[in-house]
Amino acid sequence: MFPFHSIAEYHQALIDGVTSCEETVCHYLLRIEESKQLNAFVHLYKEDALNRAKELDKSFQTSKSLRSLHGVVISIKDVIAFKGHPLQAASDILSGYQSSFNATAVDRLLDAGAIIIGSNNCDEFAMGSSNENSAYGPVLNARDNTRVPGGSSGGSAVAVQAGLCMASLGSDTGGSVRQPADFCGIVGLKPTYGRVSRYGLIAYGSSFDQIGIFSQNTEDAAAILSVIAGADEFDATASTNKLSSPLNLKLKGEKKPVIGYFKQMLDHPSLDQEIKNSIYSQIEKLKKDNYVVKEIQFDLIDYIVPAYYVLTTAEASSNLSRYDGIRYGHQTKNAKDLDSFYAQNRTEGFGKEVQRRILLGTFVLSTGYYDAYFTKAQQVRRILLEQTRQLFEEVDLLISPVSPETAFKIGEKTSDPLQMYLADIYTVFANLTGIPGISIPLFEHTNGLPFSLQIMANHFQEELLLSLSQEWMKRYGKI
Repeated sequence: MFPFHSIAEYHQALIDGVTSCEETVCHYLLRIEESKQLNAFVHLYKEDALNRAKELDKSFQTSKSLRSLHGVVISIKDVIAFKGHPLQAASDILSGYQSSFNATAVDRLLDAGAIIIGSNNCDEFAMGSSNENSAYGPVLNARDNTRVPGGSSGGSAVAVQAGLCMASLGSDTGGSVRQPADFCGIVGLKPTYGRVSRYGLIAYGSSFDQIGIFSQNTEDAAAILSVIAGADEFDATASTNKLSSPLNLKLKGEKKPVIGYFKQMLDHPSLDQEIKNSIYSQIEKLKKDNYVVKEIQFDLIDYIVPAYYVLTTAEASSNLSRYDGIRYGHQTKNAKDLDSFYAQNRTEGFGKEVQRRILLGTFVLSTGYYDAYFTKAQQVRRILLEQTRQLFEEVDLLISPVSPETAFKIGEKTSDPLQMYLADIYTVFANLTGIPGISIPLFEHTNGLPFSLQIMANHFQEELLLSLSQEWMKRYGKI
C-alpha cells in the first residue's frame, strides 16, 4: 500500500497496478490493530471489507473502469446504520442491537464502490465535545494521547488523523464534525441541513442533525459529498436542491468572494489569545490578497449557545424516549414491577451526560416553562435565520474560529459541563441556521497542536465553500 494522499492518487495507483483494493484493506486493518490504544474503532468489519475488496478488484479486472469511490476505505460513526452490523451510539442502552437496514448515505457510498471498514467510537448518542462520554471509553488524540480528539465524532476524526482509513462519516448537531477536525488537524465538512439524508442516522436533535465528512483534503470531501447528497424518499427533510457531480472546485469568475467576520466572536473573552491573533493575521493576509473583508456586528452571540442547548435537549428528550429496553437493547435484572423495569432500564442504560440532557429537555418542555424557555429559544433561532439571510446579501462567506482553544487534556472539563457546553460557541451558529460550514487546518499553536479556520457559506453553497477552502489550504496552509 502506497502512502495515501487523495482519492485521485489512489485511483491512479489502482489503474497503474501499484496497489489493489485487497492490499489496501489489509494495510488499514494492520494500521487499526497497531493503533488500538487510540480507541477510535468500536467494531471492525474485517471479513466484509476483505470480501468487498476482492469483488472490487475482480470487477476492475473485467471492466477496466472505476466508480467514483471505487475501493475507497471509509469508516462510519456509531450512529449511522449499516445493515447486519452493530449500532449502539456508544451507549449501553443499545447493547447488542444490530441494524436491519442501511442509512441512505451508506447505500450511496456502497453504490459508488466504497468499502466500509468499521464503525467509530463517539460520545454517547452524539452528546459531547470531547468523546469522553462513551460506553466504550474515551478516544485519544493521535497527536497527543493525553488530550481529547474533540466530539462527538472523535473516533471518526482520529481514524482519519491517524491514517486508519481514507475518510470517515460523522454527524454534526452543534459542531461535532468541525470541532474534532479542528482538534485533529484535518478537514471537517458539515453540509447544509437537508443536503444529505438523515435516514439511518440515530436522531439527537432532528432539526439540527446532519451527516458530515472527515478527510485529509477538500477534494476528497467534495467527492464524497457529491455521492451521498441528494433527495431521499425516506427523509422528507432531504433537499431536492441538486449538487453537481463531480463538484467543480475552481472559483468562478475573476471577482473574489466577499468575506465577513463577527468581531464579537473574535473579541470574545473565551477565545485563546493566540487563536485570536492568528485569525486576525489571516484577515490581514486576505486583505493583502485583494479580498474584501467586512467586519460585521453580531449582538446575539451570548444567546446562541443557550438557544441551542434548550432546543437540542428538548428534541433529544423526545427522540430518546423510544429507548426503553422493551423490544431491544439493555434490560435490567433488578426490576420489581413494570414501572421500575422502565426506570432501571434507562437509568442503567444511559450515561450521565445523556441523562442530564434528557432531564434538561424534559424540563424546558414542561408546563409552566415551555414558553419561558423553548418558545424563547425558537424565537432566537428565527431571528438568527432572518439575520443570516440578510447577512449573505452583503457577504459571500463568513470566517471564524472553530473552538475557543486547542485540544484540552482528557478529564480537564468533565467536572464542569457548563464549561464544556460553552466550548460550542463558534460552531452552533451554523446548526441553528442550517448553513454549511467547514473546518480547514491552517494553523499550529505554540503548544504544538493544530487549530483551524471555520468558513461558512449560505444555504446550499457547498461548491463555493469547498472551492475557497481548497484554494486557501494550498495558499495559506502550514500543516
